[in-house]
Amino acid sequence: MKFTTEQLKEKINEYKKKLSVIVVAHHYQRDEVFEIADITGDSLELAIKTKADNSEFVVFCGVGFMGQSVKVLSPNKRVVMPKAACCAMAKMIDGMQFDASIKALNEAGVPNENILPITYINSNADVKAKVGQMGGMVCTSSNAKKIITTALQEGKKILFVPDRCLGQNIANQMGLKSCVIGDGTNPADADIICFNGFCSVHQLFTVDDINFYRKKYPGILIAVHPECDPAICDASDFVGSTSQLIKFITDLPEDQKVAVGTEFNMVNRLRSKNTYVLSSTKPECPTMNETTLRDVYDVLKSIDEGEPLNEIQIDENTQKWAKIALERMLAL
Repeated sequence: MKFTTEQLKEKINEYKKKLSVIVVAHHYQRDEVFEIADITGDSLELAIKTKADNSEFVVFCGVGFMGQSVKVLSPNKRVVMPKAACCAMAKMIDGMQFDASIKALNEAGVPNENILPITYINSNADVKAKVGQMGGMVCTSSNAKKIITTALQEGKKILFVPDRCLGQNIANQMGLKSCVIGDGTNPADADIICFNGFCSVHQLFTVDDINFYRKKYPGILIAVHPECDPAICDASDFVGSTSQLIKFITDLPEDQKVAVGTEFNMVNRLRSKNTYVLSSTKPECPTMNETTLRDVYDVLKSIDEGEPLNEIQIDENTQKWAKIALERMLAL
């Protein structure tokens, strides 16, 4: 049956009142979904906030690794996703590829006892579990520098997965040497050894885009996410996580122009004036934009009928070690 947008919103709100559910949405979700959520935020923020909620079901509007993080931190909750969307970066590495990375370091003369792995939260539960088993932990874009600073106190080399850009940007900030596995350099010579993963959306931004905006609008500020290439971050005025970008930009005087290098939906909601997207094309995450109001309605309907769609399941061993990796981060 077809419904108008307003009818879908009405039916979704009816289910929210009837069922023991909480609807959460990431900042990158399309407006119609973001607006009907009970909780909004970045991935870790959503996992922490839902942990404090007493609802039986979490309807997670985002991508798979985020829903998994909720399930890992709150194993007794039932987590369902309106759309079984996957983060392209998280899909770039799995447990087998993690093991292959460790093997590559071993062959380069770096033994396991000299490796401390850190995984960006943008990774699936099996990778978080592998990291946890090796004594490592998770990080976010906002706390990566703090996590790496603490980890380096163990005197080991950091294996950073899966986002090479975040790893390289943090290394540059700290004056450390980094490399990317497979780039032809010797990992034994680096402090931070990065897996060759990346965010396709944040690869859209170029130094030419920055130069264009600086020429067109003298005095404009450039604010970007650390998932951007190091050359972009080096040429910008501010580099920060999703939550840090939101604060920086919303705190600016209304007449201050700013060009932002991150996902379009979030940028579009920040300020009504003097805010530009740092790209000649629309930097829209395809998987984040898969979820529609109709999907939210359908998943709520499935819960009401006793057959929840797209429920996240994680095996006991993966759950255990992924939680350990996450809790090591939260302890800091």
